[in-house]
Amino acid sequence: MGVSVKIKYNIWRTISPMKLILGGYLLIILAGTALLMLPAATKGSGSTGLSDCFFTATSATCVTGLIRFDTYTHWTLFGQLVILGLIQIGGIGFMTVAILVLVLTKRKIHLSQRSLMQNSISAPQIGGIVRMTKFIALGTLFVEGLGAVLLGFYFVPRYGVVKGIYFSVFHSVSAFCNAGFDLMGGTTGEFSSLTGASGNWYVCTVVMLLIFIGGLGFFVWRDVLNRKFRLSRLRLQSKMVLAISVSLVLTGTLALGLLEWNHGAYEGLSLGEKISASFFQSVSARTAGFNTVDLAAMTEGGIFVMICLMFIGGSTGSTAGGIKTTTFWILCISILTTFRRKKNIEMFGRRMEEGITRTASCVFMTYLLLTVTASVIISAVEELPLLTALFESVSAMATVGLTLGITPGLGMVSKLLLAFLMLCGRVGSITMLLAFSSEKRVANSRLPLDKVQVG
Repeated sequence: MGVSVKIKYNIWRTISPMKLILGGYLLIILAGTALLMLPAATKGSGSTGLSDCFFTATSATCVTGLIRFDTYTHWTLFGQLVILGLIQIGGIGFMTVAILVLVLTKRKIHLSQRSLMQNSISAPQIGGIVRMTKFIALGTLFVEGLGAVLLGFYFVPRYGVVKGIYFSVFHSVSAFCNAGFDLMGGTTGEFSSLTGASGNWYVCTVVMLLIFIGGLGFFVWRDVLNRKFRLSRLRLQSKMVLAISVSLVLTGTLALGLLEWNHGAYEGLSLGEKISASFFQSVSARTAGFNTVDLAAMTEGGIFVMICLMFIGGSTGSTAGGIKTTTFWILCISILTTFRRKKNIEMFGRRMEEGITRTASCVFMTYLLLTVTASVIISAVEELPLLTALFESVSAMATVGLTLGITPGLGMVSKLLLAFLMLCGRVGSITMLLAFSSEKRVANSRLPLDKVQVG
């Protein structure tokens, strides 16, 4: 017994938290792949192939929403529940689930496990991490439950009590976790997403609110609740997240409305439906994956705007992906800081820590290099326009799930590339880099200083 405890202790000490986080997500994906490969998960005779099951499990665990097959028409109830479970685990984080299991079984949570949880959800400090885990679980249950009740007023009258409740729960979890999986294929056609409800303001508003709340981040909710909704007393990060999120939604809505107003994607829509579609796609593009219009019919300008929104994504510590809103804003503010010849980045009467710009630049460049490289490869392999391939790659890397309709027809190389991007996007670019980097001690001495001109 003593030997096993010692071995377990050594494993926690020798493997870095970044490697454990990456390994945890891979294990969940492999488990989901095995379950989806069972004949009971696929409608009709036979089972789904390994590569397609792996792609679907990766998409669900990484809360992306890119799919090879329509979720409702291809997968059985068992398969849909497996996907829903993967979405939930991926949305709140597998370490959150693990800590909750330890709490419920009243087992001791060691410092190494608390540290792993801190890295998993990007917590600012290790203190109070168990309380934060409970808050995440209860908050998720409450918001998803409330969303299911509100969506029930739409689904139950149309599909009956049992099916209506199931649809309500599934879409509430999918929207809150910013996953983008839907069950509308049996009603409005395969891969139709929420296009059948494009003119329904009630459904669109509920789904948008779930997406928006899920994309704000667990720490922002807690700060808002602790400060009793007094915005002036919020922490700097909470103020930044709220300000940037609202600004991006409004800017995206205006840009999409102007670019698409009298063109293919909005053709035949009424004034209210055009406004609703602009709002919905602006919110959804920031990592949710639902759509109420045909994205393939959008103009190149509209597609590029959506690529930009997807690339930015949601907020740190949330169910969303992308480079994150704070990263984007720090890069923007650093430009103004340089113009004003200031030494420190300042915002809302606070000075940010030194080195924050370097970290933000690292995240931005990692996302940019990975998505551009994957886009060029997919464009060449599949013989697709580069903009189309870029849209798909950014959608995967930012864990959005929106597509121009090319995902079902992609070959093996493209599927593996997108799966890799989804995993990178969910785990985080910095985590992925540190997981594959060797741990070396930082030297105390410094090399001689020399100047290099930039710009």
